Amino acid sequence: MARIFVLGGAHLDRRAQISTRTIPGASNPGRWREEPGGGGFNAARNLAQLGNTVTMVSVGGGDAAAEAVERRAADAGVDFRQQIFLDRTTPSYSAILEQDGNLLIAVADMELYDRFGPRQFSRRHIREAVEASEWILCDANFQTASLAALVSAAAQNGKPVAAIAISPAKVVRLAPLLDQLSVLFLNEAEARELCGPDSDADAWPDALRERGLRCAVITRGARPVIAFDGERAFSVETREADGLADVTGAGDALAAATLDGLARGLELAEAVRSGVAAAWITVRSAEAVATALDGPALNAATAGIAPATIFNRQTTGYPA
Repeated sequence: MARIFVLGGAHLDRRAQISTRTIPGASNPGRWREEPGGGGFNAARNLAQLGNTVTMVSVGGGDAAAEAVERRAADAGVDFRQQIFLDRTTPSYSAILEQDGNLLIAVADMELYDRFGPRQFSRRHIREAVEASEWILCDANFQTASLAALVSAAAQNGKPVAAIAISPAKVVRLAPLLDQLSVLFLNEAEARELCGPDSDADAWPDALRERGLRCAVITRGARPVIAFDGERAFSVETREADGLADVTGAGDALAAATLDGLARGLELAEAVRSGVAAAWITVRSAEAVATALDGPALNAATAGIAPATIFNRQTTGYPA
């Protein structure tokens, strides 16, 4: 398994799920739950569960939420290095889910991540962690200057960099760095933020290539995942999730399992099949990181994912 360094969000996730038909503008019955989460943090824990050696750097406030994140990281086997700002509160993500588990709306309170600046990469423990890793993974919770410093450190050490877009508002932070990424994980809303609001799936691979991106994996909910590398573009059918519990963390699991496959030497098309299988396991769990996701479970679930459908530049019409 690989040694992977992660810079990303690690914060408190609050999720409310409505228990009946949603009525906008009214009080809806449901239930709240809290757990440590964040794009990078979820991916880091998934990677560790799959047997990788994971070191993660993030920030936290001087509160119980930061302590809860540290405990959860330790439980997952992640070497977690948190920069604490005692006079601040730990970032948080609060989401409202519909009865079927799909996201209705969310609020992200992430200002503390902006306090992690490029100079942090001069710290010895961060430099050494980057040097010792085989892959680098970051998410767009951090500002462009900090992400650029990480990408530069990775390039100096010959390390490939994967990135998670996080949201349409944050993917723009990665825009100046697209030509330096080895792979970008994003969803359709984030793809349209980069390619244009009226762009469609057929246009995304070429549009992103034109912006310098060499490889991307684009999720579209229950519809087929679209990915490309070099001259190839392809789609992978998702698997219907009987017993859908919660979609939170599915994209992070897909990114983690795909990266795990790439680190093991799989071709992108095969790695994405593993990613789709990991997302399927995750949406059937009430937790953002499914405890059932490990190597044997992933292999079994991947067997149920159809082979990728390969497209060339002349082919149009990705599956709807």
